[in-house]
Amino acid sequence: MAPRDNKRHQKSKRPHAKSKLQNPLKKPKSEFKRSKHEQSASILFQDQDDEPEFPRGGGRVLSREEVAEARAEAEEEFEREQGLTSRGRKKQKKKATVKSYKFGEDEWGSLFGQGITGKLPRLTNRVTWKNISPGMKLWGVITEVNLKDLVISLPGGLRGFVHAEDASDVLAENGDKVSFSKTLHVGQLVSCVVMQVDDDKGDEKGRKRVRLSLRLSVLYKGLSLDVVQDGMVLIAQVRSVEDHGYILQFGVPSFSGFLPKMDNGGIPICRGQLLQCVVKSVDKARAVVYTSSSADLVSKYVTKDLKGLSIDLLVPGMLVNAHVHSTLENGIRLSFLNYFTGTVDIFHLQNSFPTDNWKNDYTQRKKVNARVLFIDPSTRAVGLTLNPHLVHYKPPPMHVKTGEIYEKSCILRIDENFGLLLNIPSSPEHTPAYVLRFDVSDEEVLKLKKKFKQGDYARLRVLGIRHLEGLAIGTLKASAFERPVFTHSDVKPGMLVRAQVIVVESFGAIVQFASGVKALCPYRHMSEFERVKPSKKFKVGAEFLFRVLGCKSKRITVTHKKTLVKSKLGILASHADAIEGLITHGWITKIENHGCYVKFYNGILGFCPRSELGLDPGSEPNTVYHVEQVVKCRVTSSVTASRIIRVSFVISPKRINDVDMVKIGSIVGGVVDKLTPTAVIINIETFSHFRGLISYEHLADHQGQVALLRSLLRPGFAFNQLVVLDINGSNLILSAKYSLIHFVEDIPSDITNMHPLSVVRGYISNIIESGCFVRFLGRLTGFSQKIRAADHSVGNLLDAFYIGQSVRSHIINVDDETGKIKLAMKQSLCFSTDASYIQSYFLVEDKISALQSLDSKVSDLSWIKDFSIGSVHTGKVQEIKELGVELVFEKYGNIVGFVSQHQLGGINVEKGSIVRAFVLDISKSERLVDLSLKPELINSPNVEQYDVLPHISRKKRQRSSSLDLELHQTVNAAVEIVKENYLVLSLPEHDYAVGYASVIDYNTQKFPHRRFFNGQRVLATVEALPSADTGGRLLLLLKSLSEISNSSISKRAKKMSNYAVGSLVEAEIVDIKSLELLVKFGAGFHGKIHITEVDDDRALENPFSNFRIGQLVNARIIAKVPYTGRIKNSFKWLLSLKPSILKGNMEAVGSSIKIDEVSVGSIVKGYVIKVDKEWVQVSVTPHFTANLFILDSSSEPDELQEFHKRFSVGQVVTGHVISINKEKKMVRLSSHASFVCKATLENETEKIDNEHSLSSNNTDMEHIRNGAVIGGRIKTILPNVGGIFVQIGPHLFGKVHYTEIADSWIADPSSGYHEGQFVKCKVLEISRSSTGFVHVDLSLRASLTDSSELSGEKDLSSKRFEKIEDLYPNMEVHGYVKHVTSRGCFIMLSRKLDARTLLSNLSDGFVENPDKDFPVGKLVCGRVLTVEFSSKRVDLTFKKNVDSQLPKPDLCSFSNLHVGGVVSGHIRRVEKFGLFIAIDGTSLVGLCHISELSDDQIEHIETKYRAGERVEAKILKVDEERQRIALGMKKSYVEEAKNSEVSGSSATMDLTLPALKEEDLPCLKDISDQQNDGVAAILSLAESRALVLPLQVSLDDSENTHMENVVVANQGNANQGNANEATEIEKRKDRYKKKKEKQERELEIRLSEERRLQNDIPETVDDFEKLVRSSPNSSFFWIKYMEYMLAQADVEKARSIAERALKTVIFQEEGERLNIWVAYFNLENAYGNSPEEDVERVFKRALQTCDTKKLHLALLGLYERTEQNKLADALLDKMTKKFKNSCKVWLCRVQHFLKLGKDGIQSVINRALLSLPAKKHIKFISHTAILEFKCGVPDMGRSLFEGILREHPKRTDIWSIYLDQEIRLGDHEVIRALFERATCLSLPAKKMKFLFKKYHSYEESQGDQERIEHVKQKALQYLESSY
Repeated sequence: MAPRDNKRHQKSKRPHAKSKLQNPLKKPKSEFKRSKHEQSASILFQDQDDEPEFPRGGGRVLSREEVAEARAEAEEEFEREQGLTSRGRKKQKKKATVKSYKFGEDEWGSLFGQGITGKLPRLTNRVTWKNISPGMKLWGVITEVNLKDLVISLPGGLRGFVHAEDASDVLAENGDKVSFSKTLHVGQLVSCVVMQVDDDKGDEKGRKRVRLSLRLSVLYKGLSLDVVQDGMVLIAQVRSVEDHGYILQFGVPSFSGFLPKMDNGGIPICRGQLLQCVVKSVDKARAVVYTSSSADLVSKYVTKDLKGLSIDLLVPGMLVNAHVHSTLENGIRLSFLNYFTGTVDIFHLQNSFPTDNWKNDYTQRKKVNARVLFIDPSTRAVGLTLNPHLVHYKPPPMHVKTGEIYEKSCILRIDENFGLLLNIPSSPEHTPAYVLRFDVSDEEVLKLKKKFKQGDYARLRVLGIRHLEGLAIGTLKASAFERPVFTHSDVKPGMLVRAQVIVVESFGAIVQFASGVKALCPYRHMSEFERVKPSKKFKVGAEFLFRVLGCKSKRITVTHKKTLVKSKLGILASHADAIEGLITHGWITKIENHGCYVKFYNGILGFCPRSELGLDPGSEPNTVYHVEQVVKCRVTSSVTASRIIRVSFVISPKRINDVDMVKIGSIVGGVVDKLTPTAVIINIETFSHFRGLISYEHLADHQGQVALLRSLLRPGFAFNQLVVLDINGSNLILSAKYSLIHFVEDIPSDITNMHPLSVVRGYISNIIESGCFVRFLGRLTGFSQKIRAADHSVGNLLDAFYIGQSVRSHIINVDDETGKIKLAMKQSLCFSTDASYIQSYFLVEDKISALQSLDSKVSDLSWIKDFSIGSVHTGKVQEIKELGVELVFEKYGNIVGFVSQHQLGGINVEKGSIVRAFVLDISKSERLVDLSLKPELINSPNVEQYDVLPHISRKKRQRSSSLDLELHQTVNAAVEIVKENYLVLSLPEHDYAVGYASVIDYNTQKFPHRRFFNGQRVLATVEALPSADTGGRLLLLLKSLSEISNSSISKRAKKMSNYAVGSLVEAEIVDIKSLELLVKFGAGFHGKIHITEVDDDRALENPFSNFRIGQLVNARIIAKVPYTGRIKNSFKWLLSLKPSILKGNMEAVGSSIKIDEVSVGSIVKGYVIKVDKEWVQVSVTPHFTANLFILDSSSEPDELQEFHKRFSVGQVVTGHVISINKEKKMVRLSSHASFVCKATLENETEKIDNEHSLSSNNTDMEHIRNGAVIGGRIKTILPNVGGIFVQIGPHLFGKVHYTEIADSWIADPSSGYHEGQFVKCKVLEISRSSTGFVHVDLSLRASLTDSSELSGEKDLSSKRFEKIEDLYPNMEVHGYVKHVTSRGCFIMLSRKLDARTLLSNLSDGFVENPDKDFPVGKLVCGRVLTVEFSSKRVDLTFKKNVDSQLPKPDLCSFSNLHVGGVVSGHIRRVEKFGLFIAIDGTSLVGLCHISELSDDQIEHIETKYRAGERVEAKILKVDEERQRIALGMKKSYVEEAKNSEVSGSSATMDLTLPALKEEDLPCLKDISDQQNDGVAAILSLAESRALVLPLQVSLDDSENTHMENVVVANQGNANQGNANEATEIEKRKDRYKKKKEKQERELEIRLSEERRLQNDIPETVDDFEKLVRSSPNSSFFWIKYMEYMLAQADVEKARSIAERALKTVIFQEEGERLNIWVAYFNLENAYGNSPEEDVERVFKRALQTCDTKKLHLALLGLYERTEQNKLADALLDKMTKKFKNSCKVWLCRVQHFLKLGKDGIQSVINRALLSLPAKKHIKFISHTAILEFKCGVPDMGRSLFEGILREHPKRTDIWSIYLDQEIRLGDHEVIRALFERATCLSLPAKKMKFLFKKYHSYEESQGDQERIEHVKQKALQYLESSY
């Protein structure tokens, strides 16, 4: 224990304690003397873990002089004890009494090790703050688990820290985030290594900060597998968690460990967790250590004496056998592991309460068990512990807490120079405590034994705890019981404390209370005001008064802000303290526009809304307040559950009567007080206690007028009408917008006033990326999504709207529960139905002119009365400009009149001339009058005329008649002037009255508006007659803005709408699209003009390029389309601009072709309307479009490469029709110059379509024929000699054979091509399989694709021989190596012809390695040796001398052999399917099939026959054409042949003829009549002959069968497949037989068990007990036992039986154990408290011992049986990931989908095919098809079966399954059609027999005699054609 500070004594005794604290090295002599006394106390008790909550006292760090003096005294006393001094005995005792505790800390804290100084140690090895160093290994206990580090209590009361990166090797390697809470816990014993020791700046006592590491790579450095032995305890870390256990690592890469789950001690284990493990076995071959983490084994294992064990391999916590070597002053010395010694501190003895005679318990050589406490490798010092708790690997229990007071603690031992050992009467066990001598009293005690006696009781307070020793540190000082703050638990938020500054940093100051508790004063709380640097008064040693802010996790924060420290207000430290009306102090942490966040004590957070900030109108929060400012707050509301506290900075709110209260939505008046940067401040006239605020956006509805008004407003300006939008405290939020003031009664203020499908007014309060917030009165707000904000797509909403904009909103939905309102702001839904927008515009214009007149010197506005709208004035032309004429008026010199060019009315004016002008518009702010000189306006009867010239007398002519207009009347108007925001219109039909209409609306202010031009005629509605409110203007609403229905059209307009097909109209173009022109004509009618209706000949490129929006065109109506849906604006009329139609030729209207009139091969012309990546879309007529694929556009690669450049929108395209889809009205074109359409091809295509061909690319084939030259794109270049796949259609691909890539024979001809390249190719051949799949053979040879070369002569060297007849011996040929074997090569001569070359013919010399010399793809040149036309076999040679190799004719021909004859020979080769026999006297070889070897069945042919053996055989068949001989070696054959006559042999010959004779047919018919199954009789005869395999030997005698098999495969013969198939059938039979035997055996066992159970039915528990004892491994009896207990309603007993069964049944009986687990699942599912969790728990247990796949399937079955579909879905998701290669699992997934009727089954099938290996695809698809037939869609099942048969047409098993499923459905036509397809296949006789038998059986059960005879005839036809 480090010496304790004694400042507490100094402060109370000396008045100048403060100055002494600032200079600790200057101490009075008495103090230094006492300090040395206190230093000596550390001999027994070194400084413990000084946590901040412990009060600390004692001396300071000794200086060098003090250390030297103490050491000299110690050495002198030691020498005296050895008799080396001559001083007297009494003096020595006296000296020892006074000086015995004056040993320096360095000596008492040193590590003596094994006596390296040569002297025996007197004291134990101890770890102190002085000697702790990096590399030490320490044992410790975790005391704190924090988020980023661990706190570990070490020996001697020291404390260390473990950072996250030092906690785990596993997590550090992978970069995972370390979670201490999962892997470690408080109270856990750990072994650690010191990594770093740093000075603790916050500790003036010399203590240090120790950084530790738990990483095993540091702890076990140097550990090897050779040292590891059985029974050894190792610390391991879990690297990963597996199904059956845990993979461990020990910090070394040389070996790893494994912990089975059954040996984990039953505790949950996670990755990265530290474990104590016992080594059970060591597998040195695999470098794996098998362990167990049983706590009992770990605590009992004792480390054995190992050879080569060094101190580096000692680990803290290791249990060793030791014996007492000697006793020391403060402990004992032990010897262990033969040559190691260590010491035990007095606090680590076996007895936790050692008395004075403790040494008597440890006699020399006494044997004890001890654990290693620490190791210092540098000094070889070892510390041990005998603590019984630690020896049993458990931390000592601690039953006391820091700060607790115990009245009667008994003194057990008095250490005169050190302190007292006491017994604390804690519960449930007593706890030892130690009090240091300077903590026994407030006064200095020189002799403890005089003041205290053993057995006395004392009052004790706990200062701290040594967790590893289980020892409490206490004090007996009276002052310790009186302190208000003793530990962290005594600190309360808000309390005042005095503390001393010990450290000053940039982040704040660390202060210390008198009790030693430390706290942090943050930088911002060091002063009331914000400072750049900490205050100068904060110096180390200075004392101040602080107030505690909070105390969490022993982290105390305090403040020195003056306002908080001196505050007398209540403390708000919890949500319970937040009582409404409480006034307290807080400090601002964050300032937002809507309010401030305020923090209180203990981290409590409150919010003060903007309305409660006490701001002046126009002020912003961030200008009045600042962060960390202390404010006085009043709690207004508190919700404890939601932890929300609302406060107000207004401490004394004003009380307002209900009479004086302003309501939201009321109209008030006010005067401008001042203008701020964001708003206008208003003094309310009638409510003086309120102030108003108008944001600048609310000055006007029109955005352009806001900036002008803002610049003109001055204090004192009066607003007569303002609407109250919201009330914010004493501030009113106002608006001056006319749309809100005039319609305030219609604006909702509550959600109950919101009704869907209605349109309401409001304003935009905020704009975000996803939409706009629209606010109404108060805080009522709705939201309009981005897609509903406008009729067209808007990229950025800020470009379309602005905050504060007046809008009209369409209510879509109102949710009363959530308070959410969904809106739409589309103009089509929210268009204005009145003229309020333009009326507001003119009213604000008047207000602006009034403000301007106040600022200007000229304020006379009387001229406005004279220049009224529609009046006529006389003026003088002042200037003539390009845009118009300026006029001046003599009376009004500052008024300017302007006449635009359009308003001159054809009158020629000159400068200075006098003219009469008609007033159209007045701009008061600009003092400008817009005039017109048109006679029709000037002479209209409703004008007022003024004479303003001096020589003409003034007279005024009144209006002759009033306007004959009514509200909402629709009128025709002419545009006179186009202003920026509105139009000036004249009404010719109403005496040219002047009106005004807006071109924009509330919601479209920032949208581009429609363009108008002078003289344009428009339709408008009268919305306001001239009056004072409208400024004397007639206000109109344009139809194009409102889109009002035809019901409001006037009678005159209705007469104009009498249009019909053939009418000629004048239409205005409103939009131009790629395919059509959108036009408007008449009274709001819409139409469209198709691109094909512009030009008669369709010769114009891009016909719409000459048109523009707004252009007027003459068009004729050609069709009237009825409305579709509810959209009123859908186009109704189709128009045409064709010149022929405009001239009146209506016959041309119907001349356009329709899709029904188009046929394949016809030529059509159209316009390109869209160009995609690979397609061009062409509009042929308005009724249909055509598509042109990229490869159909040309056959030239250069043109295909420039595809996008060749076609552009509007271009005219001509092409041939190659396919038609009448349903979708789509036509596919081809612009090939080589396109040829043949009727035969069309018929063939139709035939394929009618037969429902499965091929998906038939439509692509309609324009492709043999010999055609087409364009293609390389899809894939196959490796070796595979060739090239070329795309020739959207879904059609062809293959280029390797020999068809280049003309000349060159090496690697495909090297010049790459994937994606466009090529020109020629179609060589088109073939279709029986399933309809199309195969296209292509050629890239230039001689074929280039027409210029076709006429020339072909080079013979480049000729491809496709027929064997073109070859003859000694002919030179070229080719590519196709395949290489050890016996020779196969050469590719052309796409249809291959040849072979034997090894002996490869070269004149010996070829050692054919693979190396003749790699696949090599170009070779050779000569033809032989050509066999019958077998289509060609032999080549590469030798130069060919003559000697030419074939010689056989001396013995096939004609000498007769069927039935017996021949002798020797076995040439033995195969699995039979024997090859060389016939004596000939060069012929015959085959004896395995079925013809013996009358008995032969399983292993290799064991009975060997090559070279002599045999006799009977000739069964001779095929002279195919040169094959079939033999039989059955004993019955040979004997019969020897005894038979020649006639029998000839009869046998007759049966082998290629066709049956007519006389044989009745015989066959008789056979069919006699037998049950006639087809079987016929096919049995065919089968007997088909099983005679043909001769397949073609090489010389020295060659084996490998080359031969390849030859057969290349020639397409199926006979070798028959042999392989026979072998495969035998294998299947064996597998099926074994499986059936197993099932029968299991069934027999099951039946015997049931019989046994039935014969002796158990009725009691004893009966069942006898039963399970007699058959302990029978799951049947255990499950019956469980059922019996459930019947007795004893669920727990049933569970216990299940557990017994699992423990009893041996592991070898995996199936029995699985049955019990499944029964356990069912038990928990039916009777569990929480079935889902209980089943999951049992399932996890079962996974450790059972087959995981079977277990998952069993659980899935449970879920499906109990219809727990969600759990089944989740389990299937897991299974398809875990067992992705299991076909059964995927089928379960499919079946579950189909049973539930879910969609998306195709995606599951696709995923399965990607996951499953290729060999399982057929099985999966076939089973899926069966499931589709049973519980899904049969058509889907048919599609799957057809897909398999398309690739594997010879799979009779698939055919059989397919037929079975169709038979089950019972559609006879489909079934018979399928049988017909199957029986038309070219399959071996055995397979065909099966199919015919199945067909025959079906017709016998379902058909009539005629159908049966049909099947027999079909079988006979097959027999005739085959033989």
